[in-house]
Amino acid sequence: MRPIASEIPEFVRTASTEPEYISSADGEVCPICQGAGWLRIDVPIGHPSFGRLIKCTCQKDIEARQAARALRQNSRLAENDRRTFAAFEADQPEQKAALDMAKAFARNPEGWLVFSGRVGTGKTHLAAAIANEVQARTGRTMIFTVVPDLLDYLRSTFDPTLSISFDSRFEEVRDCYLLVLDDIGTENATPWAREKLFQVINHRYNENLPTVFTTNQPDAAIDERILSRMLDTSLSRRITLTGDDYRRRGDPTYAKGKRGR
Repeated sequence: MRPIASEIPEFVRTASTEPEYISSADGEVCPICQGAGWLRIDVPIGHPSFGRLIKCTCQKDIEARQAARALRQNSRLAENDRRTFAAFEADQPEQKAALDMAKAFARNPEGWLVFSGRVGTGKTHLAAAIANEVQARTGRTMIFTVVPDLLDYLRSTFDPTLSISFDSRFEEVRDCYLLVLDDIGTENATPWAREKLFQVINHRYNENLPTVFTTNQPDAAIDERILSRMLDTSLSRRITLTGDDYRRRGDPTYAKGKRGR
C-alpha cells in the first residue's frame, strides 16, 4: 500500500491551494502530492482504509513549523531575555534566598517552584532567568507565558482559518520540558478555560514535569485544585519575596508614601 496523489478528489486539491500548503520547505511544490497536501491510500475497494485521506509529509512538516512558530510567538521568553540571574538585585534576605533557589532549580530542573509576593519584588525576573538559563544550557522546548495569555492562545485554536488543532497546542503546552506560568490567579477565566488550565497543571503534577509559577494573588484567588498541587511539599517549593516595588525606585512620591505608612 502506498499513498498516491493521482486519486485525490478535485475538491481536496482545490481546498489546499494556499501557497504555504503547496510548497515544501525550500519553496518547491511537493513531488509526492503535487501540492494538494493530502493523499489517498492505494487500497482495494472494501478495505477499511479505502477512500481515507491522509496528510502528506509536506503538510505535516508545514504544520510542525506553524506549531513551532505559534509556540515561539506565544512564549514571552524572547522579550524577557534581559532578565538574567546576573541582573537580579537581591536587596532583601528573601530575595537572596529566592535567587539561590532559582539558580539551583535552573541547574537541575526538577519538581515545581512557586514565587509569591507583592508586585515588583522580582518574581517574574527570577522565573524568566530560570527559563533563559535552562534554554541556553539545554536547548529544549519551554514556554514562558502569562496565564491569561496562555488561555487566549488555547482559545485561538477555534479559529477556522488556522490549521493547528487545539489538541496539538494543548499537548505542546502540557508536555513541554519547562513551563513557566506567570501571574497565576489573575485570569478572569470561563469555566472552560479554568478546566483547561487545571488539566495542564494536573498533567504536569502527575508526570512531575518541571514547572515554575509566579503569583501576587492571595491563595484564595487561585483555583483550590491548582493551589493544592502548587503547595504539595513533596513536589513543590515555595518562597515569598518581600521588599519594595523595584519599578518605582527613585519615585519620591512612592518613597514619601512608604515613610508615611
